Amino acid sequence: MRLRYTCLPLAAALSLLGILPGLASSPPKGIEFEHGDWMLACDNTRTCRAAGYQKEAGDNLPVSILLTRLAGPRQTVTGKLMLGQYHEAERPSRLTLQINDTELGPLGYDADKGVAVFSATQVTALLAALTRNSHIVATGNDGKRWTVSDHGASAVLLKMDEFQGRIRTPGALTRKGSNAEDAVLPALPMPVVDLANVLPTRPADKALAGSPALRAALVSTTSADDCEALHPTWNAMSNEGPQEMKVKRLSADKLLVSHLCWRGAYNRGDGYWVVNDRAPYQPSWITYSGSSDTVRSIEEWHRGRGLADCIYSTTWGWTGTRFVKTSVTSSGLCRSIALGGPWNLPTLVTKVQE
Repeated sequence: MRLRYTCLPLAAALSLLGILPGLASSPPKGIEFEHGDWMLACDNTRTCRAAGYQKEAGDNLPVSILLTRLAGPRQTVTGKLMLGQYHEAERPSRLTLQINDTELGPLGYDADKGVAVFSATQVTALLAALTRNSHIVATGNDGKRWTVSDHGASAVLLKMDEFQGRIRTPGALTRKGSNAEDAVLPALPMPVVDLANVLPTRPADKALAGSPALRAALVSTTSADDCEALHPTWNAMSNEGPQEMKVKRLSADKLLVSHLCWRGAYNRGDGYWVVNDRAPYQPSWITYSGSSDTVRSIEEWHRGRGLADCIYSTTWGWTGTRFVKTSVTSSGLCRSIALGGPWNLPTLVTKVQE
């Protein structure tokens, strides 16, 4: 289990990572990889995004670089930089880039947003430097310097090449070779998920929220480790008493049931199940870490730590017969860059049609 999930119960952390099996979910085909001060996220279309940060140790100003490359032959890398957003009044009005004591000119910098875009020449120099020891500095006209760590960059770029099938091709970032560029893996189409309409919730559905039989059906298919607040031990430990079930109608014979499963210092998780609208209820589990729902969509949204500078989320959509995952994403490492994190780093993307 990754350290960033230590604030969540084990079942919730594994659910966010897509490890726990479930009838209502299918595992993402993308990957996440971290090494040192760099992180890689590649999604199911084979688009890859690599993010690098300042060194975690020491008194370094917060900064992050995002490198993005679409799948397929002859695709180039684009780059952005974001300065730490927690002290907006202290941003410079201009930024220049320096790599290994070589001046590479001004960055395409938007001072209002604290974000800069690299030119193609600057990206080329950056990629060449990141495969070896490098010193990457963005300098403001106010004299402040933001230094991006190179620790872990070469491993992340190698993993990106591997995932996109570029190793030993001319376009590889790390291990170039003479293999045909056309042999690079192609981009995959974004899956389309058609959301089904749901029916209005009926008074009798809401009345099921107090049903001992429905609660017993959930308890019988769910362990206390997965959803502690659903089980009697919660009452003794929390002194709160039984938690409320929420029941909403999905279709002519299916209901969506939710119930608190766990609480942490700055996160909570609700369990969600699809059940028959009458006994036997036969609960089908979706997640133990839900945050909110619109009935036909469910979202998990959790902070990696109390500062909320890193976010992890998963969404599901109702197809008329089951809930399927429609997105899995994070905002990157917890490095004090911005509220909600600096980037969107998905491992699963879909086109949702309502």
